[in-house]
Amino acid sequence: MNYSLKTQTEEDFTKAHNKALFNEIQHFVNQEESHLLSFNDIKTLLKPKNEVYLGMMAVPVDAIVGSEGRYQDFDNHFFPKSMHLKNRWEKIDEAHLTDVILPPISLYEIGGIYFVRDGNHRVSVARSKGVICIDAEVVSLKSEIKLKPGMTKSQILKAVIEYEKRVFYMETSFGDITDFWKLDFSAVGQYDVIYNHILTHKYFINENQTEEISMHDAILSWYENVYLPVISVIKKHHILRKFKNRTPCDLYVWLIKYWDELKNKFGNDIQLDDVAQGFKKQFGISFFNVFFKKKKSNS
Repeated sequence: MNYSLKTQTEEDFTKAHNKALFNEIQHFVNQEESHLLSFNDIKTLLKPKNEVYLGMMAVPVDAIVGSEGRYQDFDNHFFPKSMHLKNRWEKIDEAHLTDVILPPISLYEIGGIYFVRDGNHRVSVARSKGVICIDAEVVSLKSEIKLKPGMTKSQILKAVIEYEKRVFYMETSFGDITDFWKLDFSAVGQYDVIYNHILTHKYFINENQTEEISMHDAILSWYENVYLPVISVIKKHHILRKFKNRTPCDLYVWLIKYWDELKNKFGNDIQLDDVAQGFKKQFGISFFNVFFKKKKSNS
């Protein structure tokens, strides 16, 4: 490499690296906003059903928002965060400056956004040079959840939860049956848990029935005789004050799980009020002090 070309590539890397540092400073309060997305994290959230090979295509560089393995080395604009990327980055930049044609990159597409399988440095240099599109070999992972470039992991999590809620309400008619539309969660997968709770409730009701109750009646019975009483106990003990950014529905699932674990270990005479007090005091000894002190006073 001649002197002027070497100087140019060094300057280009320094500019790109400084942009990454400045971006991190700008988002000091909420650092997630400056992070490149991890493909495996998003794949876990979206749970795609299958893969389809799409072949070669020109992909908008702005739509490439994450990486399979190098997401910690670049920021959310694909600017290099680490100095150890310098040599490789400058070689790619040199090829760009001298019009050397590089092999296509490899990408995963999921939900309408793209993640790098191979070619992170090439995407980084392309971003720094303002390249609009880049040639890529693409494998698509099919998902019904549509995402947009620029979304953070938290925003994607919210989109997944909203999708799960729509599916649950549509498939069960839960809102029409109960007239309750605020069954909200802060984590994915919880609507499946609720559905299983309803099925379990339906099973136990049918044990004492000569004729099986409908799913409609099971949903209404679960809502009125299980969900609302548990939520009433949660409100009574002000448990939500201990769990910021969580919903009453989150607490319902956690409390029921904790209650079941305790009943399996210590018997069915453990009351929900006692469980709620222990749960509020962060589990462990505090719960058993409440429970066994009460048992002793009754003996």
